[in-house]
Formats: sequence, C-alpha cells, structure tokens
Amino acid sequence: MRALTIGKLAADAGVPVSTVRYYERRGLLEPAARTSARYRVYGEEAIERLRFIKAAQRAGFRLDDVAELLGLGDGRGGRRRVQKLIEERLVDLDAELRELQRLRDALRTLLGRCRAGTAAGRCRVIAGFVEAATRTDGRRLEKGP
Repeated sequence: MRALTIGKLAADAGVPVSTVRYYERRGLLEPAARTSARYRVYGEEAIERLRFIKAAQRAGFRLDDVAELLGLGDGRGGRRRVQKLIEERLVDLDAELRELQRLRDALRTLLGRCRAGTAAGRCRVIAGFVEAATRTDGRRLEKGP
C-alpha cells in the first residue's frame, strides 16, 4: 500500500488540502496512520473516497447525506434509504428551481424598468431600491463612496 501525504492525496483527488482537513473534521475521511512526526498519511482508498464525496456533492447531496451514503456502502438494506435521500434532494431542487425562476422573473422586470428609464437618462431601478429600503428600514440608505 502506497502511503500518501495530505498534499499528495489532495492533488491526486483534485481537491485543496483544506478540503481534506475539513472532511476529516466532519468525520468523512480518516488518515490511515500518522508518522512519528505526527504527519497524516493516507492509503490509496482515500483518493476514491474523496472522489466519491465530490461526485455525490455534484449530484446535489449535502455532506450529511454523503456521510450517510458512505455508511451504507453497497448493502442491499440501504437501497430504500438511498432512494429516500434522492427523493429528498429532488424536493429541494424543485424548491430551488422555483426560487430561481422567481428571481429570474424579478430581474427581467427590473431590466425592463431600467431600459424604460434609459431615455430619461436614469435607471429607475436604483430609485426603486432606495424606496424599498426606506419602506423596510424606515430610513434612507446612505450613499456609498
């Protein structure tokens, strides 16, 4: 078994060293051993574990979900739990999509207002933000530098 330093592990897995340390703190990864100088050393399997974590995150899973997936392994009993995690992520993604669509629509509206004010030489959106801030704060925003 080849022993990898934290730097070599991070480079081979394509993540920063800080990510490896963070995953250790979260309990997702453990060093195989420590040298007499207390340096972390990892086995080859740590590379695949890091790649799995990153792939699961790209698929929309949170680190808590990833920890659970790692604990389930390939066991048949975990199939229902994996399905449940996927269903939960789909619900979350649907909510995020609705919010993103709402934001997109709001930005399109703002862009239309800004374009409409171009002939007057001023974007009405900025004034609208100041008015909205005044209504919610009860005071005017101070002008920046």
